[in-house]
Amino acid sequence: MSAGPYNYSYIFKYIIIGDMGVGKSCLLHQFTEKKFMSDCPHTIGVEFGTRIIEVAGKKIKLQIWDTAGQERFRAVTRSYYRGAAGALMVYDITRRSTYNHLSSWLTDTRNLTNPNTVIFLIGNKCDLEGQRDVTYEEAKQFADENGLMFVEASAKTGQNVEEAFLETARKIYQSIQDGRLDLYAADSGVQHKPSQPGRNTLTNDQQSNKDNCAC
Repeated sequence: MSAGPYNYSYIFKYIIIGDMGVGKSCLLHQFTEKKFMSDCPHTIGVEFGTRIIEVAGKKIKLQIWDTAGQERFRAVTRSYYRGAAGALMVYDITRRSTYNHLSSWLTDTRNLTNPNTVIFLIGNKCDLEGQRDVTYEEAKQFADENGLMFVEASAKTGQNVEEAFLETARKIYQSIQDGRLDLYAADSGVQHKPSQPGRNTLTNDQQSNKDNCAC
């Protein structure tokens, strides 16, 4: 890709993980496109999206890899864990089975990413309160016990979607500032790209994600 008018200081790699049908792709689409796709086909392998955000006055490009939740794709999707600075681990608050599988997803994440990878737990579909099968309190306890950030969100309404992606970025940036994240390590999930002077500042990158959204 030629050097375009993109003005950002860092690139952060994210992965989105969780069972099939929890709304991973819908969360990605809501974050990058500000839209909800109600009829998303399931992801086959991996989907991709980008967006430029701002943290502490720095422009940061998020490269977000949305992985398939089906077991038959695990061998493919596991390769995307390596070099992830942030991992959004998603379950569906209306399906307890997706919550029960979080320990397995967390084990994979901890085994395949670097120790400083920021893991954010998202309970999706909080707009379906009447169908709730997992309480906020038990999920919060799971997050606290495992040192995870946590929020309930809705890919449909957009509630807390921005918060999850941005808070993850803030924590990664803080790790850089504290010296805990080595920018030169191959598996850090972060690239430093000094902003080019004279370029116009963009708040959103041209979207690189595919047109079709997959849940």
